[in-house]
Amino acid sequence: MSTAVTQIDAAAHRQRLRLLATSGPGLFWIMLFLLIPSAILLGIAFFSADDYGNPVLPLSLQPFQQVAGYSLLGWDAGNINIFLRSLEQAGIATIVSAAVSYPLVFFILSRPEGIRPLLLLFIVLPSWTNQVVRTYAWLELLGPNAPLTWVAHALHIVPPDLGLAPGSFAVTTGLAYNYLPYMIVPLYASAEKLDWTLVEAGRDLYASGVKLFWHAVFPQTLPGLLSGVIFVAIPAFGDYVVPQLLGGDRALMIGSLIANQFTETPDWPYGAALTIIMLVFTGLGLVGFRILTRKLGGAEEATI
Repeated sequence: MSTAVTQIDAAAHRQRLRLLATSGPGLFWIMLFLLIPSAILLGIAFFSADDYGNPVLPLSLQPFQQVAGYSLLGWDAGNINIFLRSLEQAGIATIVSAAVSYPLVFFILSRPEGIRPLLLLFIVLPSWTNQVVRTYAWLELLGPNAPLTWVAHALHIVPPDLGLAPGSFAVTTGLAYNYLPYMIVPLYASAEKLDWTLVEAGRDLYASGVKLFWHAVFPQTLPGLLSGVIFVAIPAFGDYVVPQLLGGDRALMIGSLIANQFTETPDWPYGAALTIIMLVFTGLGLVGFRILTRKLGGAEEATI
């Protein structure tokens, strides 16, 4: 009996060591680059700011009052508008990414199995280049002298002397493009497991087009779609590079507002408070996503 117990204890000990060896580096990375910086920012957020924007004593709640829009001049809705704009841009970019991903995913699935990995590689390959470089490319494509802008001029969407960038349209385009692979890959993983007998059954019942997709295809790809939504919406909400280059002052988002508090107009406690609030919104979004995933039955694939 004691030998069996000893063997069980040894096996449990080896399992703990394997778990530590596999998850330890990831946990160390998260602690070093996420938890510790977040804790530091949380502390800074409760300091006052001196004339140069540096955190100093005494402790104060003024940075959070600034986030809410209160200042010496009264209340202003600017920060709330920026938060809402960030949510709107992230939401639209996520919807556009999903709308583009579905046709691409099923196009790849319609190709021979041997070239499918290559096609996926072509989709992921642009994301290996620097995001700044890709965003500058879109700045050229949407500038005043670009062909896309000429079409917009002909349709009277923008005045002749202006381009599609900077502006909200350019930000949405840049966000959707930059995070498109993060939607396609999980959606492809779900679509690859599609039970085509259900699609055939729908066709036998004279369903076609939108009805066939909605009732036979969409439910089966929902776990991948939910994963893609979280992979696109969360980083797009706090993105800095795309709004800064393609939006400027005309489409300011929360990421740019936070960066400005540490660079152009320094106010570290205010910037830290903005960061904490953004992390809270992100955490609430993840919790809501988890609850929605469980209700829709996609918990096996769409996990956080």
